[in-house]
Amino acid sequence: MSESGLSKRRLGRMRTVLSEYIEHGEMPGLVALVSRHDDLHVEALGVMSLGHPAPMRRDTIFRVASMSKPITAVAAMILVEECRLRLDESIEPWLPELANRRVLVTLGSEPSDTVPALRPITVRDLLTFRMGFGSVMAMPNTYPIQKLMREQRIGADGPLRPSRLPTAEEWLKRLGALPWMAHPGERWFYHVSADVLGVLIARVSGQSLAAFLRERIFQPLGMKDTGFCVPRDKIERLASSYSFSHRTDSLVVFDDAASSAWRAPPSFESGGSGLVSTIDDYLAFCHMLLNGGRYGQERILSRAAVRLMTSDQLTPEQRVGADIFFGGYRSWGFGVGVDIARDQTFHNPGRFGWDGGFGTSGYIDPAEGLIGLLFTQRMMDSPKPPRAFADFWTLAYGALE
Repeated sequence: MSESGLSKRRLGRMRTVLSEYIEHGEMPGLVALVSRHDDLHVEALGVMSLGHPAPMRRDTIFRVASMSKPITAVAAMILVEECRLRLDESIEPWLPELANRRVLVTLGSEPSDTVPALRPITVRDLLTFRMGFGSVMAMPNTYPIQKLMREQRIGADGPLRPSRLPTAEEWLKRLGALPWMAHPGERWFYHVSADVLGVLIARVSGQSLAAFLRERIFQPLGMKDTGFCVPRDKIERLASSYSFSHRTDSLVVFDDAASSAWRAPPSFESGGSGLVSTIDDYLAFCHMLLNGGRYGQERILSRAAVRLMTSDQLTPEQRVGADIFFGGYRSWGFGVGVDIARDQTFHNPGRFGWDGGFGTSGYIDPAEGLIGLLFTQRMMDSPKPPRAFADFWTLAYGALE
């Protein structure tokens, strides 16, 4: 690992380049952070909400969407290390709703055209997103299963407001009524496995997912602003969330901070996309992983567990159909994407992390001792990271001494 830090001169470019996205109306504001050894660089640019131009702050609270997934994976590995879960044992004793799976003959088959699953789903299947079910990367109504998923609100429409989700029990019941898209262990499918993992953690621990995360991860790491909702006394720090309308070439409100759906605890605590956080809270979580499971005097996971989590767990055959997520340079560990080839200056083999559909990005590069975080309020248009993300990472790696 390099012991050098960051070039202050080169980091000066970051403010200039990222400010252009705000000046051109592509996003209201952002917070960017680069950490390496003893060097820390933070930029808070723009405003928290359009029409209510409070300046963006370092302690602004963002919806981190799929950046919840690495946190949920860490929670599951805590239970694995306590032998309350075992990687290669069936989840059926805890989640009987998902027992006796039926699998579509092909992805395009009618829902009734199924065969029995070859084996039960395991904990490892959930962590690696190989349980056999997840988001379908195709135009709406390409396959019959997409209509069923949309009707049941299961992994079909991207990040959802908490108010649109049923209870965990009802959600799992709906999921259990659907046919699987592949046999467990056969292929990688996005997202839904993380939500199932969150329900599993709650049942095994005997706590709500929120309570388990708070007790075992957030409090030990000092992540005081991270959770599934924003308390009333912190709501003024929540940024509004926007999508971009290409029809009008302007930002459209998705979730206004003043009336946010994140003001109250959700009926379903989504392990895949439900958390809010701040840049410094998430930095503490990243430091824990970079340090092999330890943060200060707190050890959350063993070094062995972190190494397993952050190593490539997929075969080329299991990645088939996931090119929009992985390209030819990335794969998947336990709840995190893992770089396996250098495609850009910032795709360093061994770098791991993930992006959030509400406009956030966070990765850790152990070889460089680097943590980078970019929090914006503009929702992603597709699974392919937007240009602002690529610019941020290019600038971060360009500043390495």
